[in-house]
Amino acid sequence: MPFITTADGTQIFYKDQGSGQPVLFSHGWPLSADAWDAQMVFLGRQGYRVIAHDRRSHGRSSQTWEGNHMDQYADDLAELIETLDLHDLILVGHSTGGGEITHYMGRHGTARVAKAVLLGAVPPLMLKTEANPGGLPIEVFDGIRKGTYDDRSQFYMDLTMPFYGYNRPGVAISEGVRHGFWLQGMMGGLKGQLDCIAEFSEVDYTEDLKKIHIPVLVAHGDDDQIVPIGASALKSAEILSNATLKIYPGGDHGYAQTHQDAFNADLLAFIRDQAAEAAA
Repeated sequence: MPFITTADGTQIFYKDQGSGQPVLFSHGWPLSADAWDAQMVFLGRQGYRVIAHDRRSHGRSSQTWEGNHMDQYADDLAELIETLDLHDLILVGHSTGGGEITHYMGRHGTARVAKAVLLGAVPPLMLKTEANPGGLPIEVFDGIRKGTYDDRSQFYMDLTMPFYGYNRPGVAISEGVRHGFWLQGMMGGLKGQLDCIAEFSEVDYTEDLKKIHIPVLVAHGDDDQIVPIGASALKSAEILSNATLKIYPGGDHGYAQTHQDAFNADLLAFIRDQAAEAAA
């Protein structure tokens, strides 16, 4: 299996398949690169090079005691992009992964990036503060920390219900999707996953968003119970200088899995628009 070894000795697992313009996917908490399998196969068949990595302390990457914070996540991503020498890159980030790619672009620039996609992403800030009254109170995230620490196996299974909107009336529940989420979550390290909770909830990405001037698709379900749209996508679309906002009516947080055909079609259309702009 392919890995890169970062400057601090951490091994970062990645998948690199297909050929063509590169599309790099960044996963949500507490998942792994496998969360993007359907998108990778779909775009790979359309003639794109598709890449996804396991964030440190997640999936098959090293479980580290230190470095489980957004600056290091962004630096790890930069090392992967530079090692693979990726250019004209499409970055796609879901949830925490949306924060990761946003911070990467704010911290390392967009010289290698053509366009980005934020799906159900955490920027600009999930935490409720005096300046961000639409966010979630700290008690919500303290509850996530407690559930993860006390019995993460059960907590991850329970989390799948609101994550995929399976707690809504009349929704068809896939036990396979639920078990897939659980399996990915349990592959990671407890310490790193606990550390990561602060990174997706308390980090303010506003200044990163202000530095991004490439086209960005901001896609979000308006029934996202994990990352409420009002504190995330609606604000990000206002801050970004070149954003396209796509709202999925009734859409849940795990939209790329529960509605993979619809999201894949939107993703491909967005990328092809970029290709047309480059050709022009």
